[in-house]
Amino acid sequence: MLALASFPAGFAPSTVPTSSAPTRTALIHMETVTDLEALANDLNPSLGYWDPTPLTDMDFWGQGTDATIGWLRHAEIKHGRVAMAAFVGFIFGSNGIHFPWDLTTSGISFADIAAAGGPGDQFDALPTNSKLSLLGAIAFLELWSENAYALKMSGEKHYMRGGKPGFYPSFNKGGIPHPVPFELFDPFGLSKSATPEKKQKGLLMEINNGRLAMIGIMGFVSESKVPGSVPVLSGFDIKPYAGEPMAFFSASDQLPFVDAMSNFHI
Repeated sequence: MLALASFPAGFAPSTVPTSSAPTRTALIHMETVTDLEALANDLNPSLGYWDPTPLTDMDFWGQGTDATIGWLRHAEIKHGRVAMAAFVGFIFGSNGIHFPWDLTTSGISFADIAAAGGPGDQFDALPTNSKLSLLGAIAFLELWSENAYALKMSGEKHYMRGGKPGFYPSFNKGGIPHPVPFELFDPFGLSKSATPEKKQKGLLMEINNGRLAMIGIMGFVSESKVPGSVPVLSGFDIKPYAGEPMAFFSASDQLPFVDAMSNFHI
């Protein structure tokens, strides 16, 4: 994992022209192994660059090694962000912290879900429509982040075409009508006035925190599935989970192909 990150000029949304189709004026720079080595020293000078895999030498989909590095960089940043949210969510769910209102119009409340057990059981207890809504939201966010039009309107390119790994295009610049004018990245505009040095430090912190969060959330999940498998967590009250941590749906959802997928093992 340490070998999959390299520091770009910055992937926070930057100021772009106000025309309907802004474009980048900077030269396109595709990251190389040399960039990865430089980033590794910035992230952890004690460890430096360490690559136990052949990933950085691979050519995904015939796009070239530089495009492959861009894909890996983007994947690590994105997974790190999700893991940070999951880490905090697992702690909240384990301690019964929840919203005080109803989850559905049928009267199922967040308190009802919280009472199902640990985070794993709580997710299984979600109504099928809630899970489908989550999938729909994830699908939209993924499609928008990969969309060439959305990236162009934000003055950016795809991360495999010289764009910034980790960049998420603007909703407002893309013309999406929505009642809350917040962006997914930096919704309150806190980084707009940050200096380049501060942004660089923040980006490095995000990568390091994301890596720790990926390890942390997998530790939580492992300990809940196999109590005692993570000795450092044995002293914490992590509720055991008997279900399948990697399954989005369960038999209770009564959806096509769920049983077949649940019974599939590599």
